[in-house]
Formats: sequence, structure tokens, C-alpha cells
Amino acid sequence: MKRLLLLSLHILVFSLLYADVDIKNYYSSVEGKSAAQLKSALNVLISEHTDVGYKGLWSIYEFTDTKDGRVLDIYSTCDWTYSDDQCGNYSNVCDCYNREHVVPQSWFNKQSPMVSDAFHIYPTDGKVNGIRNNYPHGETNASLIGGKALGKLGKSSVEGYSGTVYEPDDEYKGDIARTYFYFVTCYEDKLFGFDKNDVLTGDTYPSLTSWFYNLMLDWHREDPVSEKELVRNEAIYQYQKNRNPFIDYPELAEHIWGDRKSEAFYFTKTDVENIEMFKYDVIVTNGRVSVSNLNGEQIALFDLSGRMLYATQTTTSMCEFNVACKGVYILRINGFVTKIIVK
Repeated sequence: MKRLLLLSLHILVFSLLYADVDIKNYYSSVEGKSAAQLKSALNVLISEHTDVGYKGLWSIYEFTDTKDGRVLDIYSTCDWTYSDDQCGNYSNVCDCYNREHVVPQSWFNKQSPMVSDAFHIYPTDGKVNGIRNNYPHGETNASLIGGKALGKLGKSSVEGYSGTVYEPDDEYKGDIARTYFYFVTCYEDKLFGFDKNDVLTGDTYPSLTSWFYNLMLDWHREDPVSEKELVRNEAIYQYQKNRNPFIDYPELAEHIWGDRKSEAFYFTKTDVENIEMFKYDVIVTNGRVSVSNLNGEQIALFDLSGRMLYATQTTTSMCEFNVACKGVYILRINGFVTKIIVK
């Protein structure tokens, strides 16, 4: 199960409410589309954005990837101080952190704005970043790097690719999958000029090779959107003025590459709040909350002050409970968090 990063709930609530103000307007043009058309419609929305500059990444990490002055690193468990531990030179794990391009710079010849797009550039341990090099992300039977380093480097164990891969920690596999989905959607009109390799196909659709997008779909499904990603998505939006659609609406990946690519994407348009989380179905009607497709998850409900109103460890496939007052609430199921409205 994905380990929850204990981010401040009031920041999380702000991000969810802010997103709700204009999020359906932001994505309204993509309704009724699927597969390649849906991906291209998303490209129109997110491709034009503010380039913060490569040096500018250091500044925005304070707001996108830092909590209480400590940097959140997806490649290590090292303890980084935001203002003191940035670097370019390193010898060992935990020497310093730098800027990791999930999609390697060599794949797009270090061109702008890709080279400074915060959505695919994370603060990570410098040494592990160097070990990962420009190998694809994947899965391997190799041993863990070890120590405070997260992940493995070795021969791919995924059918369809036999080269060397870097396998991240399970906690961040979904984050990385949604990052690749974002990248090939945001830059689909530029992909023909990028390196064509074992990950990128150079075309607008599907843009990723089949072994890779199938693996990324698996990671996307197994590691749902986390609180960390929700807050990061909102923070980057404040600087770049674009969003990662696959964090806002995880089901988009299914409508583009996955099991629902022959189905058009639509927002829910009923008086009943029917929220599609991947894997879970949440229905709210007449003060009754119903969650199905469960398998031993932890469920918690919070009001907007952060006060927990309900919590349970589920033992059956469905959980139902009543909410006494109308209003907006935050529902958390394991690592996935969403807003619900009781009318």
C-alpha cells in the first residue's frame, strides 16, 4: 500500500477547492472525445504555458516539492534542507539534491520549454539521479541500490523490452506514470523532432511504445493519485499556468491508452455526485455516501477545517455512511483524496 505523505490538510483542502472553481471549464473542451482525439484536445489546453526557466526550478521547488523546509525526494530517503542542499556535484548518496528529468534531456536535445517544465522535473538525490542516467523507467529483478537510495537498476523484466531500466520505489510509480502521460500529451506536436527510442515513438498517438504505455497504465492503476501529487499539481499551476490532466482526472489515461479508449470521456452531469476514482465508485445522494469496489481500504471523511468526522477500516466490498449536514467534505480512501458534495 502506498505510504501517505502527511501533507498539511488545510493546504490540500485549498488545492481541491481552488481546482473546483474552474477545473470543469478548464477541461470542458475535451468532453465527447477518446483516444487520439482526446489526447490532442488535452494538448491544446496544456501545451501553452509559462516557461519558468531551468534556474527557476530551484525557486519553485520551495512550493511544489517541499514541506516544512524539507525537500520531498522520489529517489531517496535522504533528509534535504531546501535552501542548503542544492548542488551540481556529488560523490555519494545523500550528498545533495539536484533536478531530475523524468524524460531525459538527451531525448529532446535539451530544448525549451521541455528542459524546464516542472511537471517532469523533480528534486532528487544527485547520486541516484546519476545512476538512473537516461535509462527508461521500468521493472527489473535486480537488487535494490541500497542504503538511503530508492529503486533498482538492471535488465528489464518486462515483456517487450530487454534493455537496462531504472525501477523506482512502488510509492512513486504512479507519479512517474502520470508524468510520462503528461509529457507526451503536452508536447505531442513536438515529438516528431525528439529522439525515437524504446519509449518515444515520435508520433502524436500513441506517442509511447506499447510495452511502455502498458507498464505505465499498470503503475497508474496500482498507485493512485496521492495528496503529494494533488498539492504539487496545484502549486505548479500557479507558476506555469497549466495542469497535469492525469492528476485532475486519472480516468483520462484509460480513455486514451487503456481499457476505455473506445469510449468518449464525459464529466458526471447529474444531481447525484458520482465520483469516478480509479478502482472505487463513490456515490453521494440524500446525505448517504456509498463507496464500492473496496478490498480492505481505510476510509476517512473530513470537514473543511480538517476535523475527522468518520473513519473505518473496511472489511467488505462496500461501505456506506450518513453525513448529517449539507456541504463540502474531503473523502480519503487509502492514498486517494477527493472532494464530495452533500446536497
